[in-house]
Formats: sequence, structure tokens, C-alpha cells
Amino acid sequence: MTTGPTGEPENRWLSERRVSGDVYDAGYERRAAAGENVHGEADLLEWLGGRSVLDAGCGTGRVARELARRGFDVAGVDIDLEMLATARRKAPDLDWQLGDLATIELGRTFETIVMAGNVMIFVAPGSEGAVLANMARHLGPGGQLVAGFQLQPGRLTLERYDELAAAAGLVLAERWATWDREPFVPGGGYAVSVHRPR
Repeated sequence: MTTGPTGEPENRWLSERRVSGDVYDAGYERRAAAGENVHGEADLLEWLGGRSVLDAGCGTGRVARELARRGFDVAGVDIDLEMLATARRKAPDLDWQLGDLATIELGRTFETIVMAGNVMIFVAPGSEGAVLANMARHLGPGGQLVAGFQLQPGRLTLERYDELAAAAGLVLAERWATWDREPFVPGGGYAVSVHRPR
């Protein structure tokens, strides 16, 4: 486990990232140019409803930018200043905030919070519960927390994720294997979960 200067566990994304924000985005741009739908997250959020969205762990802002294009009220938060630089350059009018999901205070609530791009398996080990509790505090009444992440050995399990969500006052409402709502089958390699306040 990588630790930061204070000896605390370091954010895994910051310690493992090997590409710039522009290079990260370029892969999605190539896939879109080839005719692939790279906006499954936005499609799902549109289907779920709720017009205000926090893109938590927004990275380059790919999801937030697409949601804004569709008329959503969007804000984005990320801990990676380089990724945020890409987001800010590509969509300077959107609300981009630098911060840790476990501690940031945005002073508002949202109908939906989305954590796409494996956010929950890249936060600092041991901070997952604090992240979920802080995100729950940023949900408005009847809101929803939508998270998709890979299920890998040695990383966050769905069972543990659900336990931490429950401790944050959230209950599982839906779970799929993909952002396209393919049915979830235990033992799969990816899950998209929707949790709502009790």
C-alpha cells in the first residue's frame, strides 16, 4: 500500500495513474469517432431521472460534460489536479472542484451522485466508508448514489460496499452488470449499483 507524506494511505488513483488527462480522454474520443456509444453512464442517469448531478471523481469531466450537454445541472469533483485541468479547459463554464470525496463540502445537495470510472476502488484504502458517508450527506431527499466499479481480487467487494453504504444510511435499490442495465450475475467482473437513502 502506498502512503502519503503523513503516513496515511494514499489515494490509489494518484499513486497509480500513468496517463495525462488529454491522453485519457483521447481513448474515448477515438471510440466515439468509430461509432461506439461511450456515454452509457449519461444514458443510465437520464433513464433514472433527477436533473442535478454531482460527478464524484469526475476526472477529465467526460460524464459531466455529456450530462451538461443534455441539460443537467452538473458539478464535478476530483482529487487529481491534472485531470481537472482537462475538464476545466474542455468545459470552463461548469463547476469543477478540487477535493477529496471523503471530506469535501460543496454546500449543496444533488438529486443524483455518480461515481463512474472505478472511483470506489481508487480511493485511499480505508476511506471508502468516509467517502460514502460524505456522498450521502450531499444527496437531497429521494436522491440516488450510482456507482460502477470493477470487481477485482484484493479490492472493494460488493458485500463490503453494501455494508459501508448501509452504515451511511443508504440501501440498495438496483444493481446491474453494466451501465446498459444488463442483469447482474454474481461472480461477474463489474457492477453498477444504485443506492438510495433509507
